[in-house]
Amino acid sequence: MPVGRRKSIAFFITLGACLVALAIALYVGWILLNWRQVALLVFGIIFFTTIIVGVVLNTTFLIREIRRNEQHDAFINAVTHELKTPLASIRLYLETLKTRKLDEQQRANFYEIMLADSDRLLHTVEQVLRAGQAGHKRRRLSPAIIDLGEMVRECLDLTRIQYHLPPESIRLDESMNGDRARVTGDAHELRAAVSNLLDNAIKYSDKDVDISVQVATLDEKRVAVRIADKGIGIPRGQLKRIFKRFYRAPGLFMARVKGTGLGLFIVHSIVERHGGKVFAESAGAGQGSTFTIELPRA
Repeated sequence: MPVGRRKSIAFFITLGACLVALAIALYVGWILLNWRQVALLVFGIIFFTTIIVGVVLNTTFLIREIRRNEQHDAFINAVTHELKTPLASIRLYLETLKTRKLDEQQRANFYEIMLADSDRLLHTVEQVLRAGQAGHKRRRLSPAIIDLGEMVRECLDLTRIQYHLPPESIRLDESMNGDRARVTGDAHELRAAVSNLLDNAIKYSDKDVDISVQVATLDEKRVAVRIADKGIGIPRGQLKRIFKRFYRAPGLFMARVKGTGLGLFIVHSIVERHGGKVFAESAGAGQGSTFTIELPRA
């Protein structure tokens, strides 16, 4: 358990013990010092208010801890699944290659599947490591001048290859001076942020993948990347909460899509470190969603 959480739990346990002692002292004082009714009445109101506030704070803390533990359990289960599934698949194909005689076409297919599983495994490990790094706000960046339009184009090409998508499934619009959208930042981290949003847009597309990406120069100081899909959408009450660590929006379709709940948290942390902001928009369930990254212009 992290030191911060230990201190927080110790503080609220101490607070609860002090409140109980305070209540006992108030009761004893009322009996022994009944002749000082006015003073006790004043102190009683103060102490009673303090006890009520303390109980409310204590309850709030416990509820938060319960929710946090539930999110941690869900995260562990998700990561376990994301690690175990590709490993089991790779092992199965290796055993098949070892024990059976296969023609070259079958071998090539097996190798391709194992490489895809290896990429999935590597992606999960990178997500967990990057989430750990995202918690360190003082982590140093490697700044450089980046052509945002060119970087997004590279991310789109890699995503199409990874998911075997036709060119028309993900369209890039640079009609708003996208080619002049340049920023100062860490290319590796910004590429990871854009790739995470593209992965999410594909995973949560209900049927056919239909994604439009726009790189725009908003004004002299800001540039933006917008990624819009026609997927399952996001309930309005979840639009801000989805960027929290381990959080996954509730819903039947959400439960079917495996994930660690780290992708959007990583995006938020990266963009925040670069002095920008990221936000989501959606008309509701089934209405698709749009994610926008805004960054300071170089």
